[in-house]
Amino acid sequence: MEQQRQFILQEKMYKVMWQMSWPAVIAMVLYGLNNFLDGIFVGHLISNTALAAVGVAYPLAQFAQGFGTLIGTGIGSAVSIWIGGGDKDRLYKAMGTVNFLSILFSALITIPCYFFAKELVYMMGGRGDILILGTDYFRETILGSLFWIHGLALNMLIRAEGRMKTAAWMIAAGLIADVALKPVLIDYFGWGVRGAAWATNISMMIYTALGIWYYASGKASFNTRFWSLKKDNKIIKEAFSLGMPGFIMMIMIVIQNIVVFNVIARYGQDKDITFFTAVNRFYIVLNTPLWGLMRALQPVSGMNFGAGKYERSISAYRLFSFTGLIILFPFWFFVMCFPADVLSLMIPHVSFTHSQLMDFRIYMSVLPALPFIFMAMVWFPSVENAKPATIISIMRQFILYIPALLFIPMVYGLRSIYLVSAVIEWIVFGVVLYAVGSNFRILKKMKMD
Repeated sequence: MEQQRQFILQEKMYKVMWQMSWPAVIAMVLYGLNNFLDGIFVGHLISNTALAAVGVAYPLAQFAQGFGTLIGTGIGSAVSIWIGGGDKDRLYKAMGTVNFLSILFSALITIPCYFFAKELVYMMGGRGDILILGTDYFRETILGSLFWIHGLALNMLIRAEGRMKTAAWMIAAGLIADVALKPVLIDYFGWGVRGAAWATNISMMIYTALGIWYYASGKASFNTRFWSLKKDNKIIKEAFSLGMPGFIMMIMIVIQNIVVFNVIARYGQDKDITFFTAVNRFYIVLNTPLWGLMRALQPVSGMNFGAGKYERSISAYRLFSFTGLIILFPFWFFVMCFPADVLSLMIPHVSFTHSQLMDFRIYMSVLPALPFIFMAMVWFPSVENAKPATIISIMRQFILYIPALLFIPMVYGLRSIYLVSAVIEWIVFGVVLYAVGSNFRILKKMKMD
């Protein structure tokens, strides 16, 4: 642990970023491919209606991911700070709280979500065959919620230690299983959308088992009692404080999707749901390198902040944000130039209209701003100032997205959701830059004091 800590605290920042980031980026691209591959396999092996059903139901499964993010980001941010400050006592107690919260949250969401799956998919805008198929997909997916929560939390803790390569190969193992099982369960066994759900669940079981093996066998960089279920109220309080922005962001995304899919169901047709599902999944998969940079930034900025190296924490945000832009730009340029070829990967045998391709480009136009927004969401908690990230996440949805999407399509029609989404992201980008700049000034003042 000390060698890794000194590397993060002392080495040139670009070297730290490179060593920490490349395995994290690969890991999160692989993780994000689970969602993307659902669309590819379902669209090609079942039908476009099934793709729409999975698109409607999948955001509900993000509730489980949200709780995993709450634990992983919250306790993970704290772990990085504790490692930077040499707090061995709380590091030793952390795992009991991780296990306790994982079991508690999975129980709280699995039972009601399973029994009210149909009502929840209907709430998302599912109707007719989309409602039937979406309910099947969500009900099977939610049975794996313990593994979604615990596996994600454990992997995020491994990344919080700075063990990015370890976290990456664990995610890769789960993805390989997912890719191998999806066509078998969907097509060969004829399980349809249920097969897509169980392929992902099994991959998450493997992912979780590897995280358990890592901590239970003593391979962590700090001493801990893995098999403990003893919660620590102080750790829970700190985890909730630091992890709440990530959790709120996940929940807000679900709420946003509820509004979007209901707007499409009201003003459009099944083919419009299919189209938005494809557009949104490409948008998400292009974001996945940024998720990797976020996970790498968190221990770097957290450890440096914990050690009182505030300038290094500031330079880390800047370097990681601009690196994200450089990574994203060529992919963004390609999809903006060849939208029809990209969309046909998920929606086969369809000729896209000029207006659809324009909507796709508008929706994707905000990608260059996202590195700065995403890095800020993890940087604020890592410097023990989660409040701006929480406020921005809430503002983005309740003040901007939800009112706009509820009323603007009534006047300007279905296509306006793509333009509204882009405009809102650019507004959020401006707010984030202002908040980050303000926090830079606070940290610089702390250094002077």
